[in-house]
Formats: sequence, structure tokens, C-alpha cells
Amino acid sequence: MSAQPGPLNLITDIAGLRVGNAQDDGIRTGVTVVVGDAPFTAGVHVMGGAPGTRETDLLAPDKTVEQVDALVLSGGSAFGLDAASGVADGLRAQGRGFAVGNQRVPIVPGAILFDLLNGGDKDWSDNPYKRLGQQALDGAAPTFDLGSVGAGTGATTANLKGGLGSASLRLPSGQMVGALVAVNALGSAIVGDGPHFWAAPFEMGAEFGGLGPATTYPDLQTPSTKRLQHANTTIGVVATDTTLTQAQCTRLATSAHDGFARALLPSHTPMDGDLIFAAATGDKPLAEPVADTLMLGHAAATCMARAIARAVFRARPADGDTLPCWSDLHG
Repeated sequence: MSAQPGPLNLITDIAGLRVGNAQDDGIRTGVTVVVGDAPFTAGVHVMGGAPGTRETDLLAPDKTVEQVDALVLSGGSAFGLDAASGVADGLRAQGRGFAVGNQRVPIVPGAILFDLLNGGDKDWSDNPYKRLGQQALDGAAPTFDLGSVGAGTGATTANLKGGLGSASLRLPSGQMVGALVAVNALGSAIVGDGPHFWAAPFEMGAEFGGLGPATTYPDLQTPSTKRLQHANTTIGVVATDTTLTQAQCTRLATSAHDGFARALLPSHTPMDGDLIFAAATGDKPLAEPVADTLMLGHAAATCMARAIARAVFRARPADGDTLPCWSDLHG
């Protein structure tokens, strides 16, 4: 049996995970939340030069708390870190969180991207991200939209609008892997100015157009649109239903960064804060730890590359856009 996408082709093909999106179209920004029906083991790996994070130190393999309640991806640069506070408040109201005496403390790591120069109205009097985090948690479900939604609402790439993408893969072993990503990259997801995606060799079916790989390739100069702006960052989550330790989750997140490099050129630049969380729900044991973790990492990178292309493919136009959508030019 060959590997195939899950029934939804979303990260929520991992049983027990739900995703919620919330956005403010006036501000042109949003929040995406991954929440588990139960706490899950998590890790993280940062490869960009300009990250913005909350509670990522506790995900190191030597730290005490091994499981988290949710992961948050947000726009808003440093302001967006407050989205995780709204998620934590909502989880606490549900009785969720790490037990300390008679108190519950939800563990909610988060990461942000920079979308403050995308044409939206940023003149807010009160930080909107805590509210958006709460709304995203309240709307968490097994199915969710892709493209210009959630943390991908105001996202851009070198030459096109970015967005929110997801993909999944069921391995022949039965293990499931999924990816979720908000694409706001300095680099480009397409080859030159054409319709072809760098991630085309990994496409399954026609999930981002079915055009196949490009036949000609330009030099590797990056469009100047965002090159001199610290206005980037692609952030994502990879997940599996396998039982992994925090150290193994960290390795899964590290491997998944290959998906960034396959789908965005360039990636991991000094002006990007590229980051990937990894989550493991623990439903399936590792039958062969070395072989299984190798395949999980390979699958995570493949899913991430596909999710990035799907994010850009599904982006939709809005009044005042600073860049066109893929669908405007090639749809």
C-alpha cells in the first residue's frame, strides 16, 4: 500500500486534533489554533533568523512539562503573542491545563508572523489578538478553511499573497502525519513568474492545481518585494498520531523544515522567523523506533511542502491587497 492523503487532507486527519481560525478583515490579520481533545506531546525547532515565540523554552527535551493543551499561530508580530493568552483563558474556563494544587494552568506555546505592512488598518486602541485567540479556540473543529483565513489572512510571499495551508499523509504502517502552515515568506512559492509551484514534485492529485513541475527555471534571484523588510516568517505545525517523546517531537519538527526548503525559495533567511512545532497524540506505538521516526520525518517534510503550496493556491483577493493572488494570475 502506498502513502495517501487522509480523508480530509488536513492536519485534523490526526484523530483528536481540532483547528480553529479567527480573523479581522479590517486589520487584515488573524489567528489559528491547534487544540487537542487531550494534552499532547510537543516539540519545536526554529530555523529562521527573526522568530517571535511564547513558551517554546518549555518544549526542550530536558524540561519538566512534556505535554501542551494547544498551539497558536498568529499574525501581528509581537502584538500577536497575546493570542495565546486568549486561548489560555478559554482553556482554563473549560477546566483544562496543567494541575498545580487546586489550579489549572493551560500550556499554550505560540509563534507569530509579521503582517503589519499588508494594507490593513493597524491603528487599534486595544490589542485585538487576545480576542481573536479566544474566537479561534471557540471555533475549533475537525474541518476548517484554507487560504486567506486565520493566521494566513494577511500573509504574503515575495510575489504573491500567502495564506493558511494544510495537508496529510497516511503511511503504509497506518501512522498518520499532517501539517498546518501560515505562509508569510520572504521567498517565493512559485518558479519565476509562472504558475508552477516549487513543491510540485510532492503534489498528490491536483491539490494545488495539478500542473506538474516547471520545465524551465530562472536564476535564484529573489524578487525585491520583501527582501529588505523584516516583514516575513513562515510558521507551522506537524502532527502525528504516533507515540513520541519530546526529543522525538523535536526531531520531527527539525525534519519538517525540509518542507520549507522544498516549497519556498529562499527559506530560513535572516529576515524570516521560520518555526515549526511538532505534536504527537500517542494513539499508535512505534513498532520500529529508528525506521518509524525516519519515515515520520520524511512524511512531515512532504506534507509541509504540500501545505505551503496549498496555502498560496487557495489565497483569495481582498480590497486593498498589496500583492496579487495565485488565482488572480493563473486560476
